[in-house]
Amino acid sequence: MAKKPYYITTAIAYTSGKPHIGNTYEAILADAIARFKRKEGYDVFFQTGTDEHGQKIQEKAEAAGVTPQAYVDKVAGDIKGIWDLVGTSYDKFVRTTDADHVKQVAKIFKKFYDQGDIYKDYYEGMYCTPCESFWTESQLVEGKCPDCGRECKPAKEEAYFFKMGKYADRLIEHINKHPEFIQPVSRKNEMMNNFLLKGLQDLCVSRTSFTWGIPVDFDNRHVVYVWLDALNNYITGIGYDADGNHGENYKKYWPADLHLIGKDILRFHTIYWPIFLMAMGEPLPKQVFGHPWLLQGDGKMSKSKGNVIYADDLARLFGVDAVRYFVLHEMPFDNDGQITWELVAERFNTELANVLGNLVSRTIAMIDKYFGGTVVKSLPANEEDPDAEFKATVTGVVAKVQAKADELRIADAISEVFTLFRRANKYIDETMPWALAKDEGKKARLNDVLYNLAEAIQIGASLLDSFMPETSAKIFSAYGGESRSLEDCASFGLRDSVTVTAISPLFARIDFKTLVPEIEKIRAEQAAAYAAEMAKSAPDKKEVKAEATPAPVEETEEKVPEISFDDFMKVQLRVGEIIACEAVPKSNKLLKETVKFGDEVRTIVSGIAKHYKPEEMVGKKVVFVTNLAPRKICGIESQGMIMAAEDENGNFSLIVPEKDVESGTVLG
Repeated sequence: MAKKPYYITTAIAYTSGKPHIGNTYEAILADAIARFKRKEGYDVFFQTGTDEHGQKIQEKAEAAGVTPQAYVDKVAGDIKGIWDLVGTSYDKFVRTTDADHVKQVAKIFKKFYDQGDIYKDYYEGMYCTPCESFWTESQLVEGKCPDCGRECKPAKEEAYFFKMGKYADRLIEHINKHPEFIQPVSRKNEMMNNFLLKGLQDLCVSRTSFTWGIPVDFDNRHVVYVWLDALNNYITGIGYDADGNHGENYKKYWPADLHLIGKDILRFHTIYWPIFLMAMGEPLPKQVFGHPWLLQGDGKMSKSKGNVIYADDLARLFGVDAVRYFVLHEMPFDNDGQITWELVAERFNTELANVLGNLVSRTIAMIDKYFGGTVVKSLPANEEDPDAEFKATVTGVVAKVQAKADELRIADAISEVFTLFRRANKYIDETMPWALAKDEGKKARLNDVLYNLAEAIQIGASLLDSFMPETSAKIFSAYGGESRSLEDCASFGLRDSVTVTAISPLFARIDFKTLVPEIEKIRAEQAAAYAAEMAKSAPDKKEVKAEATPAPVEETEEKVPEISFDDFMKVQLRVGEIIACEAVPKSNKLLKETVKFGDEVRTIVSGIAKHYKPEEMVGKKVVFVTNLAPRKICGIESQGMIMAAEDENGNFSLIVPEKDVESGTVLG
């Protein structure tokens, strides 16, 4: 049976400079989806590439003293190199300077003109060069571009315009009939309410004030405006022909199953692009997903602030798969995420080193020490507690991972895989292999435990390989296996024996203090490069400085200040009994606890969901801080703070009284 085709694209990266980690996130996310779809059995075509025309490119090339083509050749090569570095498994890297793309865009423009969709007029208004966008005065926000917040300049020039209103009603009908077309739903509402339902203005689709673009072949003073040029890459890259002589890939893969883009360019992909396709008489893509932004600290990354983080720097300090893990797992489905050097290091140690790395290395070491490197398949008759529950948990993860991945909730899919790894660590604590090894009569039981662990790790690595392919490959080499199909991940005990080979630690814990000098060096180099870039574009200025000296990196381990006895006595610690507990919607970290303190009942939100299930919390008596000012967390007012401890190995424990005491008891 032929595989079902699946076509996925990223937005093509603009060749104005090196992409930062926020841009690179999109390529990694698309790659994870593409890899998982291949694992599901689809015939996947994954396309990415570069957007290489426009006024901004021409100006940058002039400032650099090179031709626009030479400039984009260099930057496109850099972008492709970063995509390769982070492991994107694309099938086509398209460039808008490719000859076949240039040819087809010119033909598409002429087709629109011939059928009356395009007309010539004059544009007069405000123009944002970085966004390549025209605006009216009323559309500006405090006199600046509503998209990027930069200055706009007055512009007047002859241009061709596309009659957007001609197709607007048809597009509104399509969106209403296909609620899956724009995702997440919040993005659909934004496009409908802010643009389509308010009425569309005709769109400028050519320029005459610069020359770096695809020429309009019947009017050589004009070049095709960048968005009409760039958006068509999704079809020209797979063999679309405006005369109808389409290539086999176009016939096979169009319409696209998924356009994965940043939320800032949603308007172009969900309004302009569908209307262009309607005018061409071609089917619309099945889904456009506008992913959130990855922010640095509290705001967007900026060269002038010296706070830009690049994928190659992260990969050099933490490794490629650690970078992939962070951006895939830490980005919410429809809210902006944050990245800092400190946060990457923290996740590296707590999740990758403690949860996964320790599990893999400990199991290998025990199989090698106790059985010379080989364990054999256990017999069902030899099962003891908690084997059956452990196996059911492990094999049950695949359905959860697949469900989340199919909804494009990749962060949640990865969380499910790590639930498996955490359960395996707990299984070690429950079975205590080191204790079994002391009793020769329990050697068979020890073999069964270690085989079960090896099998769980093999299944977990098979589910992880779409997201962290290098790490999974290392695990397979260490455990002598290969990646399993999703169907096989639902079965336990497929191998008669497992032979392990020692490997270097997957993720050795990092002391963040050792990285601080390198990070400060990176920031200083960024500031110097920015100053040099500004000096080139403003040669009349004697000196150009970065907006601010890069702030020093904060060390994660700060000295704790001394407090007085009176300060300590201000903190009220009480024993509370948890009488109800539930997960906080849209969060994989928070639990909402209903806690009884004597005759008083409070609601408290705690970030402990990765350690405890809601049902495990009910009935526990735990120490709480009860005189903190209430604080809203995810819209829930939290009236206290749970007390817990976690050591450097990731061992987590709630602070509980040694003996049973009444709820509400005050510590003192």
